[in-house]
Amino acid sequence: MRRSGSRTTLPPPRRQAEPKPPRRAWVRLPSGRRLDLLAPTPFDWTDADLAVGLARTFRWGGHSIWPEPLSVAQHALTVLHLRRARAGGPLGAAEALRELLHDAEEGLINFDCISPLKPFLGPAFAELQGRLSAAVAARYRLLPWTAEEKRAHKAADIAAAAAEAVHVAGWSREEVRRTLGIRAAVIEDDPLVAVYGGTPWRPWPPDLAAERFLAELTRLEAARR
Repeated sequence: MRRSGSRTTLPPPRRQAEPKPPRRAWVRLPSGRRLDLLAPTPFDWTDADLAVGLARTFRWGGHSIWPEPLSVAQHALTVLHLRRARAGGPLGAAEALRELLHDAEEGLINFDCISPLKPFLGPAFAELQGRLSAAVAARYRLLPWTAEEKRAHKAADIAAAAAEAVHVAGWSREEVRRTLGIRAAVIEDDPLVAVYGGTPWRPWPPDLAAERFLAELTRLEAARR
């Protein structure tokens, strides 16, 4: 309280701080379960939830020269079958499961960010992805990559990306090398056709992608037990 002559001046009332919004970001999954993207646990989704999420999450920003966009579920199966073809022998169930689930966190957040954009989303987004990836690894008991396994995985993943860029997204081979900076050779044969049939490199409808991803996930989980 301050005095000015014979008058008393009262201090202005304190402004109350606005309450901070709660740190949570709920999504409701098809099974009815709820997933907090900011604090995920390994028990927040079913295998079918994950399959549907990956089948409804699209690569290449959703752009495609086909009527349908390419799902992350189909991409995951492509990488798995490329790894099997290049392994020179049987791929163990645990290693195959890790290949199948290498982008699984994208199916929980329903977002596949194109690589050049990721630095602009900042460390908070990278941390969010990391938490989701850790929950997936715990749920499916995924083993850490060895250096050799990681190199083999990246080679298959990049080969799939190069092929998808041309056969799905419509980039030319020259653009894949010069504009996208992908040095892998563009493969012609779709590794999924030998397994599932159909038109080479054509994206599957989401329901079919989810069904095939879930079937492979179920099979690999059973084989590892």
